[in-house]
Amino acid sequence: MNNDIKNLEEITSFLQKELSQISDEVFNQQSEIANLKNEVTKLKKRIIELQQELETNIDKGNQIPPHY
Repeated sequence: MNNDIKNLEEITSFLQKELSQISDEVFNQQSEIANLKNEVTKLKKRIIELQQELETNIDKGNQIPPHY
């Protein structure tokens, strides 16, 4: 009986350690996901800016010069 309790304590200790490591990893992943979302948002904004700039330049290129 005493040996069974000791085994259970060892298993519990091991599981607590594993749970702590998993918790730390999940926290790190959540931080990384937040950073990646921020980067994606910045890239989307930059793409929109570049598209607008391209459209503006195309419109300017299609205009007849004022001296015509």
